[in-house]
Formats: sequence, structure tokens, C-alpha cells
Amino acid sequence: MISSTLPGSPPASYGTNDRAISTDESVTAWALAARGGDARAVEQLVRALQRDVLRYVAHLCADPQAVDDLAQDTFLRALGSLHRFEGRSSARSWLLSIARRAVIDSYRYAAARPRLSDIPDWQSAVERAQPRDLPGFEEGVGLLELLELLPAERREAFVLTQLLGLPYADAAALSGCPVGTVRSRVARARATLLDLLAEAAA
Repeated sequence: MISSTLPGSPPASYGTNDRAISTDESVTAWALAARGGDARAVEQLVRALQRDVLRYVAHLCADPQAVDDLAQDTFLRALGSLHRFEGRSSARSWLLSIARRAVIDSYRYAAARPRLSDIPDWQSAVERAQPRDLPGFEEGVGLLELLELLPAERREAFVLTQLLGLPYADAAALSGCPVGTVRSRVARARATLLDLLAEAAA
């Protein structure tokens, strides 16, 4: 949780949507401060976005053993290019776009090397990306396993908007497609998940 003593942090009375917007504003403010050399802002930026980056990379990456390394690579790239961040988009959208590029680059690199295994162990990746002591952890793992049954584009749209809380417009910009396409993918993902849950309960 972001400390209320930091600039731009949301009051406890804010609603969910207001809190998400205010949190994005705070994270963006930290990124701008970090760009100016504020070491504390760098720490807060990494702490605030680390879990989102891990979860997003885990859903994009075919190699769960590489999730932590890719997340670290994402932050190294981001910190190395902070001088170019001007706050035109939220820092979270900016960082997730860097994470996406890091995964794509890893695919390109891996394409030139032999694969040791084609069977991804998604549950291990989820367990590394999500604290075990949180209420509903087992249910969360179950949902993430179901998400892996979705087509990649629908899964990405669902993860960005429903799990990470990114606005549809930001998710569309990140995915390189129209907002309407993201909404359609999310709606189809929800319908498929409901069908899968119904089958599991039968």
C-alpha cells in the first residue's frame, strides 16, 4: 500500500475508481521525481509497480523460469530511460509497455536457441508473482490457471483491464489496437471464463 504521507497519495475515503486514478497519478509523480534524481522516488516507483510487472510478464512469458529476470530487465530498462519519460501517459502504462518489449525481445533471443521444454509451468510463475499469505490465494491461482486457456490476445486484454486495472484506452495503446477491440476481447474472455467455471462446478 502506498503511504499517505507521500505526495499525491489518495485519501482513505476515496472509492475504488478514484483510488486507482489517484494511485496512477502518484506513481507518475514518483517517476517524474525519479527522473530528476530523487532516490526515494525511485524506490517508491519500483515498489508500487513491481507486482503489476510480475503479473503481466507471467501472463506474457512462455518460460516461467524467466519471469523474475524479465521483471528485473523491465525495471533496468525503465530506470535507464527515465530521462525520456515526460508524463504524457501514466508511469504504469509506460512501464508495462517496457515489460511487453522485454518479453518480445526475449522471444526473439530464444528463437535462436534450442528450447529445453515446451511445457510451461504456469502455476509456479503465479506462485512466485503472488504472496501466499493473502486471503483468496488458492482461488486466485485457480482463476489464473483458467486464464491460460484463453487465446493470448483475450488473456492480455483481460489481465490489463480486469487484474491490473488499466483503463481501456491505455490497454488499447499498449496492445496496439482500437479501444473497441479491447472491450470485445474482454467481453469474450469473461464469457469464456464463465463457461469454464460452470464446467468446473458441474
